Amino acid sequence: MGAGRLYVAVAVGGFRRYATYRAATAAGVFTNTAFGLILVYTYRALWDERPHLGGWDQAQVVTYVWLGQAFLATLAIGGGGVENELMERIRTGDVATDLYRPADLQLWWLATDLGRAFFQLLGRGLIPFAFGALCFPAYLPTDAGTWVAFFVAVLLAMLVGFGIRYLVALSTFWFLDGTGVTQMSWLVGYFCSGMLLPLNIFPGTLGEVVRALPWSSLLQAPAQILLGHGDPLGTYVFQGAWAVVLLGAGRLMQSAATRRVVVQGG
Repeated sequence: MGAGRLYVAVAVGGFRRYATYRAATAAGVFTNTAFGLILVYTYRALWDERPHLGGWDQAQVVTYVWLGQAFLATLAIGGGGVENELMERIRTGDVATDLYRPADLQLWWLATDLGRAFFQLLGRGLIPFAFGALCFPAYLPTDAGTWVAFFVAVLLAMLVGFGIRYLVALSTFWFLDGTGVTQMSWLVGYFCSGMLLPLNIFPGTLGEVVRALPWSSLLQAPAQILLGHGDPLGTYVFQGAWAVVLLGAGRLMQSAATRRVVVQGG
């Protein structure tokens, strides 16, 4: 089997694996829908007081809310990606087996995470988004080109999201327990991705800083394209640059860990 076919098979396996957790998926759909309802009414109240805040109208911010709920599990902004399993394998020493496989460690876990992400997008993200679009006045582009540009940005967001979480997982090589690093990453991710508030309403220097960080590639960047406020090419360059930086840093960190660090557990 060629290298490309191998990683495609790994991604398909990741998709099928997460598809078996039907009860968890149903619970996730319900949770995302419930939180989406809370956020929609909160944001609509804010936009009633401040119409066109951040250059968006109420229909656009409603769409943004449901995009956030669709992407929460897809991009594992609040955790739940393959990094948890990888961290456990590093802690127990089982990662040594992974390193002996005739496959690249980073690409193996990237393929697995992409399979997981596609399932979460279809299985857990689509229903809350469709519910929100049907039950509230939402902004939905009518031209296919915008949707295609949006989905390209989503793919790049998956790469950036994995790049961030892979670095978090590799920190376990140096720590007995990566829980603290993981929780800090979740907190930063929630704030800097725009899950709490859209980044375009952040004022001054704070807004410039959070929009320049890699987490803005996860939700804010694809949303800007879908809502007609983002330049697709510029967005792709921004996301692609962060993907290269993060994946490259992961490669360097992986090399340092496997050469110099004793694997926990033996």
